[in-house]
Amino acid sequence: MLAFSRALAAFSWLALLPFDSSAATAGETTAEGRAIYNFRCYYCHGYSGNARTVAASFLTPPPADFTKASPATLPEAEIVATLQTGRPGTAMKSFSSVLADSEIRAVARFVFDEFVVRKSVNTHYHTAANGWPDHERYAVAFPFATGAISLSQPWETLSAEQARGKRLFLESCISCHDRGAPGDQEAVWEARPLSYPRNNFSFTVPPKVDATASASPYALHDIPPRLKHLTKRERKGEKLFQANCAFCHAADGTGKNWIGSFLEPHPRNLRDADFMGRITREHFVGVVRDGLPNTSMPAWKNVLSPQEIAAVADYVNRAFHPLRATAAGQTGATR
Repeated sequence: MLAFSRALAAFSWLALLPFDSSAATAGETTAEGRAIYNFRCYYCHGYSGNARTVAASFLTPPPADFTKASPATLPEAEIVATLQTGRPGTAMKSFSSVLADSEIRAVARFVFDEFVVRKSVNTHYHTAANGWPDHERYAVAFPFATGAISLSQPWETLSAEQARGKRLFLESCISCHDRGAPGDQEAVWEARPLSYPRNNFSFTVPPKVDATASASPYALHDIPPRLKHLTKRERKGEKLFQANCAFCHAADGTGKNWIGSFLEPHPRNLRDADFMGRITREHFVGVVRDGLPNTSMPAWKNVLSPQEIAAVADYVNRAFHPLRATAAGQTGATR
């Protein structure tokens, strides 16, 4: 539950994330509003605006279901006001310090037209720009996302292809789609915390061999490097890093996993040669020990011992990028 709480806290502050409005075509308010919504709002309100998401099931009060509103009950001006000021007592925060007035109005126009008026069922979230190239390759899971096939339908009644689709949906898609489109007769599911999509799903092979093995653009970053001939302390550092640091920095050290992508500033890419080439072992150990103010990097000095922090430094030096010597004659890692 702690992992999910941390993830949910990060998503409650999606307003902290940067947005490149140049991605939207100039002058096309709907396109700009769609791009902003798909980057900032979908996690709670759903990619179809109906708030059927895992996050919604953990929020009280729940996010607004725009599809249940009408132009009379939710006018565009009210959406603008909510984006500007937020809603006290809810997870809806003000975006006025993050989005320009024109961007706020573009989002409000999109939500009002797409969900309140037209009740659209798809905002084209799964685009290459959002990290979903060739989304059609996951078509076997689509019926479970739309509700065309109930998740409560017994496995023995599914065809082989439908069973593949259900497994894929349960291992990856459900993190954001929740139960798809449950009806009144659906079985009641027990809520369970998810900190990030379960990215290592595979029908037969790992994502490194077949990118379609996981319906997630973050899958490859959840695979730790396979290293041979590690020293005893490097092996200890590996276990500590993968059990603690990988939550934000990713198993491969890039910070490009699901959680890392939504934290601002983003967790450091420990494979970035330009940055890591300037970092000394002493500096690295100090950051792990004391944390970094105004970032999501906490101090680990009350969790890890000096010897354990040193082991993490050894592992990072070996697995991701060599750390510069702290003094003349010293190597980047103490073996």
